[in-house]
Amino acid sequence: MPALTGFEGRTVLVTGADGFIGSHLCERLVALGARVRAFCLYNSHGSWGWLDHASPEVRKSLDVRLGDIRDARFVEDACKGVDAVFHLAALIAIPYSYTAPESFVDTNVRGTLNVLEAARRADVSRVVHTSTSEVYGTPAHTPIRETHPLNAQSPYAATKIAADQLALAWHATYKTPVVVLRPFNTYGPRQSTRAVLPTMLAQLVAGRTQIQLGRLDTKRDLTFVSDTVEGFVKAALARDCEGLVVQLGTGRAVSVGELFEMACKVTGTPATVTQDPRRMRPDASEVLVLESDPSLAKERLGWTPRVSLEEGLSRTAAFVKEHAALYRPDFLHL
Repeated sequence: MPALTGFEGRTVLVTGADGFIGSHLCERLVALGARVRAFCLYNSHGSWGWLDHASPEVRKSLDVRLGDIRDARFVEDACKGVDAVFHLAALIAIPYSYTAPESFVDTNVRGTLNVLEAARRADVSRVVHTSTSEVYGTPAHTPIRETHPLNAQSPYAATKIAADQLALAWHATYKTPVVVLRPFNTYGPRQSTRAVLPTMLAQLVAGRTQIQLGRLDTKRDLTFVSDTVEGFVKAALARDCEGLVVQLGTGRAVSVGELFEMACKVTGTPATVTQDPRRMRPDASEVLVLESDPSLAKERLGWTPRVSLEEGLSRTAAFVKEHAALYRPDFLHL
């Protein structure tokens, strides 16, 4: 199938469309004129996840498929007739991977295998596969470049490395037109309290002055969700990028402690931190710093982040405040 030059009138599949990044990506693709097939996890309530909160105009434009990425036949059917596949479906909660590693292998590894095989048979123009900065572990040096050695420090990271290598192997073996995108820590509206920033904001917006968190010294490179989504869009359209791994990050790392101070400021809530053991990783599993070098994304995709951490934090805090019922501070997803 010829390379994509735009999305107008094209059919694209988004796996994990019901999730945080996936729902934002679906909205963006609809705005760009794509026919979006949204692959959401089957559930007995018929929920589309975060897409339930999309505008009526977006919702009526979607071809929603409720299924399971682990079901090869369902995935193959979902890929039929599509021009591009954005593969975001995954289990991502690191603490849960300590207690349910087999589920992570089934979803992240076998699920990716299903997508790659279905995309190969459907002869799609591009597969954009989602990686994670967690594959590096605590790096030997910063900023981290795409050539940095991989070092899984959690079952989650191990399954993502395996999925990435499958994607690259399918390109090398079958010429499947894969681009591996490696976002650093994406944040913004709709992110669950599994992540540290919504955890802070949910508690602060609720008026708590004793905030439960894990370690404060770890550092992360935070990218606002609209910037990450533009990275996916550009990765689907960029020429001569098949077989590449490309990072999406800002090149700026802040500690959890610094982020907490910023969150207190933006919400106007002075608070202190108490340690929550549920949010502590085993010592050897903790990744101490993640800081990207985004130069390859600029060179090969024409991508640069536009939203500053300060502006993104303000937008995220406003969303959490407006949707406080969805951010119960007494129920922090791990």
